Amino acid sequence: MRTDLEGHDMKLLSRKSITAATAVAVLGGLAIAAVPSQAASPARSSTAAQADVTARDLAKLPLTDRHLTKHERANLAVVLRAYHVAEGDSLDVNAFVDSFAKDGVFNDVVAGQSYRGDALGGVPTYMANLFPDVHRDLKRITVNGDVVSIELSIQGTFEGPLQSPAGTVKPTGARVDAPTADFWYLHDGKVEKFNCFVGYSTMYAQMGVNFDWASAVNKH
Repeated sequence: MRTDLEGHDMKLLSRKSITAATAVAVLGGLAIAAVPSQAASPARSSTAAQADVTARDLAKLPLTDRHLTKHERANLAVVLRAYHVAEGDSLDVNAFVDSFAKDGVFNDVVAGQSYRGDALGGVPTYMANLFPDVHRDLKRITVNGDVVSIELSIQGTFEGPLQSPAGTVKPTGARVDAPTADFWYLHDGKVEKFNCFVGYSTMYAQMGVNFDWASAVNKH
């Protein structure tokens, strides 16, 4: 049985520590986003698995520059495939891991966590469990040589339990639409580094998780 003192100590967790710990639970348990279903979304249809991106494909994408070299198109195809196999309705863990180089790394920059090797497989799996229909809505794509930069939003329905420092947050069926920025660094057709910046504050608020500012202030 939890004592009142234990409950008090839990409340005194700072907003920063709760944010980081919960982010680790979401992205690290492991967990990056899988992706909902928006069949009519051009960005979604463009993430179909493919070896290259055709001119017709490019026309459907929110690119900042459509004049890409063959090398840049190939890099973009790798990134789009990685998104596709992380979708909630087309999850393919092995294909996601295969997108990375042998020493490739996924960095959840906001949570301060990094994943390599076999741990990469948990990245799409956990988020798909949290948001079974998880989807990334690609809003702005910039390709510059071996770097692909994307402004997007992680969307989905909160239908799986979220493990947090304070206990399990039960799913509410709430819709999530969290602002995100992804930066992919490739070499020889493989992802060497993937830096992901997720708007956790927005995501948690939409899930019904509100941080206790008063406890953080009163702690000191």
